[in-house]
Amino acid sequence: MPTPNSATARTLLDYFDLHRDEMLAAVRTLVERESPSGDVARLNATCSWLADRFAAAGWTTEIVANQDCGNFLRARIGDRFGDRVDDGAVADGNPTPAFIVAHFDTVWPVGTLERLPFRIDAGAAYGPGIFDMKANLIMVEFALRAIGELQLRLPRPVELFLSADEEVGSPRGRPHVEEGAGRAAYVLVVEPPLPGGSLKTARKGVGRYRIEVEGRAAHAGIEPEKGVSAINELAHQILRAAALNDLEQGSTVNVGLVAGGTALNVVPASASADIDVRVWTRSEADRIERAILDATPANPDTRLLVSGFMKRPPMERIEATTALFARAHTVGQQLGLELEEGSTGGGSDGNFSAALGVATLDGLGVPGAGAHAVDEHILVDALPGRAALLALLLLEL
Repeated sequence: MPTPNSATARTLLDYFDLHRDEMLAAVRTLVERESPSGDVARLNATCSWLADRFAAAGWTTEIVANQDCGNFLRARIGDRFGDRVDDGAVADGNPTPAFIVAHFDTVWPVGTLERLPFRIDAGAAYGPGIFDMKANLIMVEFALRAIGELQLRLPRPVELFLSADEEVGSPRGRPHVEEGAGRAAYVLVVEPPLPGGSLKTARKGVGRYRIEVEGRAAHAGIEPEKGVSAINELAHQILRAAALNDLEQGSTVNVGLVAGGTALNVVPASASADIDVRVWTRSEADRIERAILDATPANPDTRLLVSGFMKRPPMERIEATTALFARAHTVGQQLGLELEEGSTGGGSDGNFSAALGVATLDGLGVPGAGAHAVDEHILVDALPGRAALLALLLLEL
């Protein structure tokens, strides 16, 4: 059987060029299956549709039921989950799997297609969720289809996990990502790339915290001295939180939502603030979390209730990921791609695998722009090359 080399790279590119229209048609169908986070019925239907496609492409599939956020999909090429390699498509002697991570929930509410329909214009394909990240799910499917149809041999099994709650922080998906990553040789995350197609080797960690203040109500005009303003106390806490910013370290603490009071003529008895935290390192995450959770009242007559945690740990640029990118750069050159690496302030499920010390390469999706925006799109001409890159990575790593 053929082995990965420059000839294989050319064969893969030819395959995906030939199947470009078929891939794009599948992308359109998936984009037009609206699947917003939290819409369990639509997410379950999309999960089943994807399971059928991956099964037809030769994967062993398993739907993981979740009543509160929508079903997840696990799939594997090579053998059954966690068992020895016994499939002829996989070379002997290396049972440690590669692990691909993706999601099929989107930020777009049902009905968005009516005003933002799928369309192709000037070499770009537009549609809600196409860049983040439905085109990339089809890319994964066709990458493994190509390997099978071209009778290429994988060096190790490949596992895939598709979540339905990534856009809301992966509250249910996180344990599945960590479990799969914990026994994998490496993790590939098919999130959108950075501008220009660069891969992501670092991401900020993301924290969510809430400060609630209890004061005491009183008439603002008749007996204000009997009241204790929760809003005044919250103002002290907001300034305290803002002082935790360290822009030199790239650490940001943003009080994004504030609420309080019941009426203009009442000393407010309650107030709250929601805080977004972004950090590059675990040490900064620990520093800021301790400071927020250990907050004490400026006015002892008020009471604080502070909650929250780092929803996604930082994806730090660890040595294993650096080495993985170096190998990916070499693989890309076989395809005529000069891959670069970069970082981003947004989080993904790759944060979880990298925090375990597992080599994690993110941003392997199809180039484009406009994630979560009305101009969300992919570059049609980039689709074959990115599919070939994913296939060749799986063949060579």
